[in-house]
Amino acid sequence: MKVSVLLGERFKEAPSSCSIESHKLMTRGGYMKYMSNGIYSLFTPAKRMAKKIEAIIREEMDRIDGQEVMFPVVMPATLWEESGRYTAIGAEMARFTDRSGNKMVLGMTHEEAAVHLARNTANSYTQYPFMIYQIQTKFRDEPRARGGLIRVREFTMKDAYSFHTSQEDLEAYYEKCYEAYERIYKRAGAKNVVAVKSDSGMMGGSISHEFMLLTEIGEDTLAICDNCDFRANMEVAACDIVNEAGEISELTKVHTPDTKTIEALEAFFKIDAKKFMKAVVYQRNKDDSYVVIFVRGDLEVNETKLRNYLGEEIHPAAVITEESGIVAGFIGPKGLTENCTVVYDKSLDGINSFVCGANEENYHFTGLNIARDIGDVEYVDVAKIFEGAVCPVCGKPAITIKRGIEVGNIFQLGTKYTKSMEMTYLDKDGEAKHPIMGCYGIGVGRLMASICQESFDNYGPIWPISIAPWQVEVCNLRCTDETVNSTAVKLYEDLKKAGVEVLYDDRDIRPGSMFADADLFGIPVRVVVSPKTCDAGVVEVSLRDKSLRTEFAIDNAAEEIKALVNKLLAEYDI
Repeated sequence: MKVSVLLGERFKEAPSSCSIESHKLMTRGGYMKYMSNGIYSLFTPAKRMAKKIEAIIREEMDRIDGQEVMFPVVMPATLWEESGRYTAIGAEMARFTDRSGNKMVLGMTHEEAAVHLARNTANSYTQYPFMIYQIQTKFRDEPRARGGLIRVREFTMKDAYSFHTSQEDLEAYYEKCYEAYERIYKRAGAKNVVAVKSDSGMMGGSISHEFMLLTEIGEDTLAICDNCDFRANMEVAACDIVNEAGEISELTKVHTPDTKTIEALEAFFKIDAKKFMKAVVYQRNKDDSYVVIFVRGDLEVNETKLRNYLGEEIHPAAVITEESGIVAGFIGPKGLTENCTVVYDKSLDGINSFVCGANEENYHFTGLNIARDIGDVEYVDVAKIFEGAVCPVCGKPAITIKRGIEVGNIFQLGTKYTKSMEMTYLDKDGEAKHPIMGCYGIGVGRLMASICQESFDNYGPIWPISIAPWQVEVCNLRCTDETVNSTAVKLYEDLKKAGVEVLYDDRDIRPGSMFADADLFGIPVRVVVSPKTCDAGVVEVSLRDKSLRTEFAIDNAAEEIKALVNKLLAEYDI
């Protein structure tokens, strides 16, 4: 490919709407063009990269006996009504009615389509296990589209679905997929990807992992132990607490005017927040009934864990009515009415004396002892884990909090979809049973942008050669010079004949501008042909990451460059 005919421009500055480096660089470098919120067109460099990522994914899915299929983008709503997700999923799913009046949806995920394809086809236990996968366009009406390709509404994704006759078989295959994902990220050049335990969310299932690329701009918060291998999304990380019991005190009501926050109470009583019982109020989405959570004063409520414990959707209380018996700013467990559900976080367990609200305006209790003053209660884990917390695996206070971008996920779905959609097979005894499913996804564009986010410098992306748009760029610094031009053209043709992917900058522009564009292309190997190098009988060769700068004789430059490319590819198992 010659740069002179390559569609797309490179820019010195990115639009102000580009908020993170990968978005800025991929916009400046002519990789993508904004069309609508969360929707982009890809120019040739990005499309070539996406194709390479897809090839790596295909190789690894085929290696674990995946069968590539293709599901429709548009599906009838009846499939989603069977699974129950047509009404369970909110505005993220695009719904429409076709000309015949049939309700339809745009695929945001394809569990229903996978079951539809396999049911009435895999009827006998002898046909199991199997895995089907696709690489397909999806649409999710994401309310928080941001960061270019990091969070979009239309995207390309590899989604795979495995079917099994036993939980043990699913778990064995799940491990194979886990290992395949590790190979995919390594081969694609993602350097800082870790797997963390996660919440299954709308996908369902009991066990799931997310693969996170660690970066400060990540939207997900992760709890990672520095002492052992524990890693989890904060949404599901257990918050283990070691409390000091303290002395048992007498329950006393204290006048505390205008002290509605933990900070104000700390100043008033001159004691640490760990000695307070904090109240946080939510409401159920279905009926707006109140849920009051009591948690240690220095901790926060984890809404995902609370939602999973209650088994229903909730939202922070918007308005607290007088009839509820809840006195905002002075809420405590003693004297609450039966109009609300009360949840006690396990961070309260083992403390003998608390300061808490008295359920009376401008009053708090001191010396509240849960066992004595409230009775037997159930303690549940609904608090957010925090920096320096005790690791739930090794028991050491070694938890660190980091940020990450989700670049893949795997789920053990169980029979959630095969039961609701009545998919069965006959086992060896002739009994009808529901297959057990697993689900495995990777976003292609997001992975590309995430790698850019962790591999760049002040001048542009530094692409791994395994996914770079081209392997080599030849820069002709004097196309009007016959010797320079003929040398550059011959090298370009020789490299193409040798099977090297090469971009040739044949434009008559200043060297500074050509090098600026080359940095934005981020191509691993750069070859410079100039009057100076031709006079010396060499070409100048350097790597984009600045780890190598050398010269090759013109006569054997193509051979030497090919060998260098092969060496770099071998590092990524390509």
